[in-house]
Amino acid sequence: MTLHILKLCVGCDSVEDLRQWQQETLAKKRKNGEKPVLIHWTRMTPKRRDEVLDGGSLYWVIKGYVRVRHRILDLKQGNRDGVPHCGIVYEPKPMQTQLMSHRPFQGWRYLDPADAPPDVGSRGFAEAMAGWDREPPPELLRQLKELGLI
Repeated sequence: MTLHILKLCVGCDSVEDLRQWQQETLAKKRKNGEKPVLIHWTRMTPKRRDEVLDGGSLYWVIKGYVRVRHRILDLKQGNRDGVPHCGIVYEPKPMQTQLMSHRPFQGWRYLDPADAPPDVGSRGFAEAMAGWDREPPPELLRQLKELGLI
């Protein structure tokens, strides 16, 4: 059974901020001759590893809403400053999700697929937003969500 991971995206105000940070990270790795992969390091290792690697995604909470996800490719062990950590290796291509509000929390949480927000476009949202060259303002998205339009 597939299981997802939910994580706060601290320091990002929008999906575009996250994309830009990820592009800069990949560019630096290429410049330094490293393999261009995205890894989010966390102190806790998922005990349900097989379920996470069975098609799971890393869902990001940005400014109080789940907004985007990345497919998880691997979980690897490592050390940061002598402390054991888990590296969540994820696909660079983001999939924008429909808004789902979520309160702040520390670390990460498992997210059951039944509770995960659908991807944008799965109910016609992408078609409605055709022509936008950027993400709509968060306030507009929040209001549309409250009205049940997205």
